[in-house]
Amino acid sequence: MTKADIVNEISKTTGIEKVTVQKTVEAFMEAVKNSLVKDNNVYLRGFGSFIVKKRAQKTARNISKNTTLIIPEHFIPSFKPAKSFVNKVKSNVKR
Repeated sequence: MTKADIVNEISKTTGIEKVTVQKTVEAFMEAVKNSLVKDNNVYLRGFGSFIVKKRAQKTARNISKNTTLIIPEHFIPSFKPAKSFVNKVKSNVKR
């Protein structure tokens, strides 16, 4: 599902114009990004959490040149789904 599909789905179910829904979805994503950049996690009860994870420094190898390099510690955005969300997906997804 793409962002356009999400906008269409919300527009159909709520009756709100697509342009308004798109602006709202864009504003939501921007708010989440800005919050994570400021090292503030975003918690959405029943859905999940957008969090910042710290990755420790590590040594990596470039096999083609047979050299090692140090990857410094860094931070990455991550999403942790709520337990109710995980359980709903587990019980409903059929492969």
